[in-house]
Amino acid sequence: MKRRFIIIGIFCSAFILSGAWLLFRPSEVIAKGTQVAYEPNITPDYSGIVIPPNIAPLNFRILENGLSYRVKIHSELGTPIEIVSKTGSIRIPLRKWRALLKANKGNQVFVDVYIKNTDNKWLQFQRITNTIAKDDIDQTLVYRFMKSIYNAWKDIGIYQRSLTDYDVSLIMHGRSFGQGCLNCHSFVGNAPDTMTIGLRSATYGSSTLLARNGTVHKIAAKWGYTAWHPTGRLAAYSINKIIQFFHTAGMEVRDVVDLDSALACYHTETKKVVCPAELADKNRLETYPTWSPDGRFLYFCSGPILWQNRDTVPPQNYDKLKYDLRRVPYDIETDKWGKAETVLSADETQLSILLPRISPDGRFLLFCMCRYGCFPIYQPSSDLYLMDLATGNYRRLDINSEYSESWHSWSSNSRWIAFSSRRQGGALTRTYLSYVDETGRVHKPFVLPQKDPDYYDSLLETYSVPELVKSKVKVNKSLLARIARSKPFEAVDIPIITGATPQTGPPEPWQERE
Repeated sequence: MKRRFIIIGIFCSAFILSGAWLLFRPSEVIAKGTQVAYEPNITPDYSGIVIPPNIAPLNFRILENGLSYRVKIHSELGTPIEIVSKTGSIRIPLRKWRALLKANKGNQVFVDVYIKNTDNKWLQFQRITNTIAKDDIDQTLVYRFMKSIYNAWKDIGIYQRSLTDYDVSLIMHGRSFGQGCLNCHSFVGNAPDTMTIGLRSATYGSSTLLARNGTVHKIAAKWGYTAWHPTGRLAAYSINKIIQFFHTAGMEVRDVVDLDSALACYHTETKKVVCPAELADKNRLETYPTWSPDGRFLYFCSGPILWQNRDTVPPQNYDKLKYDLRRVPYDIETDKWGKAETVLSADETQLSILLPRISPDGRFLLFCMCRYGCFPIYQPSSDLYLMDLATGNYRRLDINSEYSESWHSWSSNSRWIAFSSRRQGGALTRTYLSYVDETGRVHKPFVLPQKDPDYYDSLLETYSVPELVKSKVKVNKSLLARIARSKPFEAVDIPIITGATPQTGPPEPWQERE
């Protein structure tokens, strides 16, 4: 009897070991698979893309029905990565992924997918092919994370995410100063050492935090959209009278109008604000400043005020307002401004031109255009365009979807962009990454990778204002919170009075926007 149990035990052990061998040697089993003439359906869509060699693993879920799933990720050099799953959820080991990408910069990386169907037969799908770029992406993405806002703000935070793995850390949250709103974070170039955050609170009023090299100052002015001069000695920012209102129907029922606006410039050395006449025309709306990389020009968007009453919402002809793209010369050594000129006219495009951002190498200008107005996130018509600054030629990018594409930023090497998109159904904003090659071709975008392949399926929050920075922001979040609750260090005297000039007293919560 004992001998029989021993024999049975040996047989079972051999069977189990055989099964384990089959389980963890997919290349041996799948050689017998039936070929399928199309790629497997996966989510997120990580197929046919160019990826940074330092990006976190692109985990995904296989949406094809099956009893078992096997994946082989391989390239020209290095050890292939083989993964087995019973659910179709594919999580790629970080160390093996990093080694494979590092060894194959500039090469293609292949994803082979095999599925055992309900007939216990293996199917081999057409290979997924991606390309590993030679150019790294900046290590950190700074963004605002919040629920979609309709008539109040709550639970708004600015976070940073390591793009080389999945590490997320909080920079500042609205709950640290009475559930306030914070937005319009900005940096000097792609460096994390200088950062500004606009604050809005019913308890502590409106102000701006300026964090530089570990210190934090509170400025008694709410900076809107902000652009730092490359030297870090001057910040141009918008003063906006932005109001949200609603449509009764449509893909997006929210809308925004900027009733009055102007641009101001803050000098860090003198702590004074100036409003050059070219940036503060009382008959026009100026917003969305951005500097050329050499600091010689300030680009901005400008549109005519089409209404008499700057308090009526929505104002007359709000849906006919279209912004031009302009620029004005500036010499920081003499502090002299030149005459503004139009770079691209709304009369030519018949669209509203918004959110200009110039690549750090000075070659390309990326911007949005939509049917009207100042707020592309709420405009399904908003698309991304790229202008060659050497020729002035521009084109609509192939990466656009039927939904809104909006806020974007460049990597420090000018090879990558991060942008906001609502292409996953039109309701919620996600961050996408795209490779821009030396010719200006912008390759197929892919959504910010997450550790959990199903992360976006249940996420009701939105990502907005994605900014690429070279490394982690090190300012202490407790210090930011304490300064936010304190009295302003610096009073600001704004030398103009328009409908956009900030008033005293707490802001209206419904004026907030995504």
